[in-house]
Amino acid sequence: MLSPLKLRLPAAGPARLLKGPSPPLRWSSFTAPRASAFPFHQSNSPRLFHLATPHTSRHASRRPPGSSHPAYSTTRQLQQGQSIPSPSTPQPEEMSEPTGLIAKSGIELLTFGTPNGFKVSILLEELKEAYGKDFTWQSINIMKNTQKEPWFTAISPNGRIPAIVDHDRNDFAVFEGLSILTYLTRHYDPEHRFSFPVDSDDYSVAEQWMAWQHGGLGPMQGQANLFFQFAKEKIPYGAQLYVGESERLYGVLDKRLEGRDFVAGPGKGKYSIADMSMIGWVSIATLSGIDLKQFPNVQAWYERIVARPATARGFAIPSASSFRNETLAKTRAEDPEAKKKADENQKFLDDAKKQYGYKYSSP
Repeated sequence: MLSPLKLRLPAAGPARLLKGPSPPLRWSSFTAPRASAFPFHQSNSPRLFHLATPHTSRHASRRPPGSSHPAYSTTRQLQQGQSIPSPSTPQPEEMSEPTGLIAKSGIELLTFGTPNGFKVSILLEELKEAYGKDFTWQSINIMKNTQKEPWFTAISPNGRIPAIVDHDRNDFAVFEGLSILTYLTRHYDPEHRFSFPVDSDDYSVAEQWMAWQHGGLGPMQGQANLFFQFAKEKIPYGAQLYVGESERLYGVLDKRLEGRDFVAGPGKGKYSIADMSMIGWVSIATLSGIDLKQFPNVQAWYERIVARPATARGFAIPSASSFRNETLAKTRAEDPEAKKKADENQKFLDDAKKQYGYKYSSP
């Protein structure tokens, strides 16, 4: 067992202003090339993080209904009398990066708008709705390498998001999404609304599927994103290999969901951290070259989950991703250039599969 990380880190320091458009999202499951290698959605696209307000009681009383404590990740100090921007409203003109922890109590989440980040923000929003467990968050811009700053690696030694600090338990720090999900339910889900008793078979089932996601779906789909969408050089073998393996894994999940509403639990299942661990990745299936229509049970499961209000709020922390399946479909329907780019990528993938004799098979 890892020894507790007891943190005594400086509070957030003076803002460092950053101007200009933000680079597109880099997935945390692979080491990406420099941001300049990613032309996709670099201009005129929804920003992947938003301007939030400083964490003070004065501002907390004015936060939008149903939102978590405002935090600053990308923050502009407000002048007296200035209105507070909505969390869904991008403010591109001035940004700053966090330089330390800002909360004194409760859970503080350090995250970014990726599938691994969303799994934790979703659980925190569900716990808040179920138990009134509030939390604070900061956006850690992985395109600026904020996750490599010493103050952050003191919390997350691997230099990856997400991470949390539990200020109510002696500033105990937890990194890695799977560990965070189990930690939060162990300490803050006493009624097992999103988890299962540790001595139950359902607990073991959920644990197995979370391990499946952590070691399979996430890493493979992350590579699919790279080779299908973002690589500077088109590599047909890599694209068909990783998209194909991701499709195989979706087939495994589709089979599991036959006759079920959720991945784990008795009967048709119960919405739990097993589902939350996967939902962020399924939310970007289109980006990865995967057609959810090929997996009807997964598609129905996905639609069932994203309809939950708390889960929807979790998907908006730090802001809604422009790479969600629904968003990409809308963008391609409205933007001829985006549609052309998508068609070119699909042809590249189809040709790669044909070149290497790919045939779908699962498991």
